[in-house]
Amino acid sequence: MIGAAFALLGYSVAVSGRLEQLDWSNLLVLALLFLVCESVPTLLNVKQAAVSVSFSAALAAVVLVGPEGAALVGMTAVFSVRPGLPLVKRLFNGAQFAVCGYVAGKIYEWLGGGVGLPTIAGFDDLIVPFAGAAAVFVPLNFILIALVLVLTGQADQVPLRGVAQFMVSYLGYATFGLLIAGLWATVSSISAVLVLLPLFVARWAFGQYNAQQRSYDATIAALCQAVETKDYYTRGHCTRVSLASGMIAHEIGMGSERLRAIRYAGMLHDVGKLGVPTKVLQKDGPLTEEEFAAIQLHPMRGLEIVRGIDFLDEAFAGIMHHHERQDGKGYPMGLAGDEIPEFARIIAVADAFDSMTSDRSYRGARPVEVAMAELRKGAGTQFDPVMVVAFIKAVDRDGWEPPRKVITPPAGAAETTTKDHDDPTMPIQVVSER
Repeated sequence: MIGAAFALLGYSVAVSGRLEQLDWSNLLVLALLFLVCESVPTLLNVKQAAVSVSFSAALAAVVLVGPEGAALVGMTAVFSVRPGLPLVKRLFNGAQFAVCGYVAGKIYEWLGGGVGLPTIAGFDDLIVPFAGAAAVFVPLNFILIALVLVLTGQADQVPLRGVAQFMVSYLGYATFGLLIAGLWATVSSISAVLVLLPLFVARWAFGQYNAQQRSYDATIAALCQAVETKDYYTRGHCTRVSLASGMIAHEIGMGSERLRAIRYAGMLHDVGKLGVPTKVLQKDGPLTEEEFAAIQLHPMRGLEIVRGIDFLDEAFAGIMHHHERQDGKGYPMGLAGDEIPEFARIIAVADAFDSMTSDRSYRGARPVEVAMAELRKGAGTQFDPVMVVAFIKAVDRDGWEPPRKVITPPAGAAETTTKDHDDPTMPIQVVSER
């Protein structure tokens, strides 16, 4: 990437000679604006990842100083004052911004955009070429970063989930570049100062959104930890159900917002266990009708616990109804077929699968193939056949990592549940009290 960036600049010097034609005063102001924005990025929820709105300045450079100027502006990322950024990352960031700026500039010129200070009369003619440049710059930037992450063994850091929404947001912020170019025609380089405020408001909005998401995740994790302290053998169950639910939802084509909601629902599906007496959950042997009724009420108790958490939204339905059955013999309301909310039908499959493929105090983990066979067996009666097929396809394509073998619980660990109400192969026995 670094070699490609210098090759482009070398070509511009040796062949095109266009560097000599640049307006260096404007270029320096744009480079300073770019560097200021690049030096104060917003951290993402992805490990060691951050974004900035500096690309707006690079796109403004496409209009004001052309492809070569945009490349030089992007290359100033090397001098970012972000603390702790290794030299190799600085060089890569500068190189990929230079390549993106140069390619976007060429697209801008190819679409008929004129380089230099725009006139009021000719401003409308810049809109389509600028849109084309932005439509190339943003995806190319993402692809280059994703590529280097994959090649360096960090593919897990590529934010594939919600990438479409991410791109649309970035394209929206790219319009600041057109704003900078438009203001430049009337107030010259002062436009850089005028645009800094909305750029930093955009950065603040990025930060607030991601801080909010981190807060949501911490809230969910705390509730899950509280649930799983009741049973040593179910540690990690909430996380795995969340993962499996997300796999099913992705397979059937859910959008990014609903994907996030179904993952939250998977994490919190058993939160109602906090309202069930521990002696009932850990009872050895058959349950009385009253005790089984307490188990059956745990989805409703879960809804009561999380009802005030507004961001869960559609997740409420998944928490409330994940023990309903397709044949109407489930609980707590005996819903059947399409009466059962979609989230609940997804979680039912994910919940049963993880229960079967995890160690329990009364049996070892079932092999994945055996659990899949049980899901197929229950399709149409206990489980939604569409969700079963979607999950099997997802596992066949992406694989599934079963939880590690549970060793003997350490001294002082919580008691363990003798029977698991999520396990379709080991139904809870209920005896009459009469």
